[in-house]
Amino acid sequence: MTIELRGNCAYALLTPTSMGVRLTPADGQPMHCGTNLFMQATSAESNVLSVSSYLGLPAKVLTTFVKGSPIARFIKDNLASRHIAFEGPEVEQGGPWGYRHQFNLADSGCGSRGPRVHNDRAGEVGRTLNVKDFDLDRIFAQEGVQIMHLSGLIAALSPETSNFCLELARAAKRHGTRISFDLNHRATFWKGREKELHEIFTEIATASDILVGNEEDFQLCLHVEGPEAGGVDLVAKIDNFKAMINRAKQAFPNAKVFATTLREVISVNCHRWGAIMSEVDNWHVVEPREITVLDRIGGGDGFVGGMLYAILRGWEPEKWIQFGWATGALATTMLTDYAQPADEAQVWSIWKGNARVQR
Repeated sequence: MTIELRGNCAYALLTPTSMGVRLTPADGQPMHCGTNLFMQATSAESNVLSVSSYLGLPAKVLTTFVKGSPIARFIKDNLASRHIAFEGPEVEQGGPWGYRHQFNLADSGCGSRGPRVHNDRAGEVGRTLNVKDFDLDRIFAQEGVQIMHLSGLIAALSPETSNFCLELARAAKRHGTRISFDLNHRATFWKGREKELHEIFTEIATASDILVGNEEDFQLCLHVEGPEAGGVDLVAKIDNFKAMINRAKQAFPNAKVFATTLREVISVNCHRWGAIMSEVDNWHVVEPREITVLDRIGGGDGFVGGMLYAILRGWEPEKWIQFGWATGALATTMLTDYAQPADEAQVWSIWKGNARVQR
C-alpha cells in the first residue's frame, strides 16, 4: 500500500509547535551538579520534521515568538540551520514577568543513573498559538502541504492551542493534506480538561491517516480498551499492542497506519530498540535490537520523522518502519534531541548494523 499524497505542494511536512530551549549538563552529569550546559533549540514536533528537512524535503513550523528575545533569535537561527521554514506572530514580552520560550532542563544520565527531565514552562509563549494569527486557506490551499504532523503535546497545551490543532486538522482535511497524529498523552496537561480534550483528540484522530502512540496513549486519549501499562515483557507487549490496534481500527477507520516504538532499558547507554506498525491489514514488526545510546531524548520523535519521510518518498511499507527505526536509533547517538542524517545511506547503514568507518 502507498498513501496517496497531494502533488505540487510547497511543503512536504508542516507542524504546529511551541519552540523552546533544552539545557543539558556536559559529560552526562545531573542537572543539579552541572556547571557547563549545552543549549539547543527544541520541540518534539520540530524534531520530527528534522529527518525530512536534513534529507532535502521542504518543511515548515507554525509557532509563535517573543518579540525582541535573544532566545527567539537563537531558535530562528537554529531552525534556519536545520532547513526548516517558520511562520508565526511576534508577541510582546510584557515585562520581565511576561512571556518567554519554554525551558527543558534535561540531563542525559549515565550508566545506572537514569536521565531526569524537568520542564519549566511558566509564561510559555507557545500557549498563545491562535488560529486567528494564521491564514489557513493560504497555507493549505495555495501553498499546499502533503502531510501535517500534530502532537498531543501541542493539542493539550492550552485551550487556544487545542482549538488551533483542531482547526488545522479540519483545514488539512478539506484540502487533501494527510494528517499524522502522535497522541503523546501528558497527565499534567490533561488535569481538569479530560472530557474537553478527549472530544478534541477524538475528532483529530477521526480525521487522521496516521496514528502514533503506545497503549497508554490510546487508552487515555481515545478511550480505546487496552492492557494495563507496565510489567509486561516486550513479546507480550507486541501482542497487546496488536489487539488494541485492532480495536482502534474499528473506532478510527480513516487511519491506515498505526505505530509505536518498543524500548527496553538495559542501562542508560544500552537499550533494546524496536517498533511495531500496522498498515491496513498488514503488520510490520522490528524485534528489539541492542543499540548504544548517547542521549535517549528524541528517539521516539526520530522514529516518527523517519517513518513519515519514507511515506513521503513513496517507498514500500516495509521500509517505513525500517527507516523510522534507524532514524530513531540515529537520534540517540547525538547531543541534540533530533536526528541530523547526513544522507539516506547513513540511515540504511544503521538499519543494517554496519558501523564500519566510511571513507
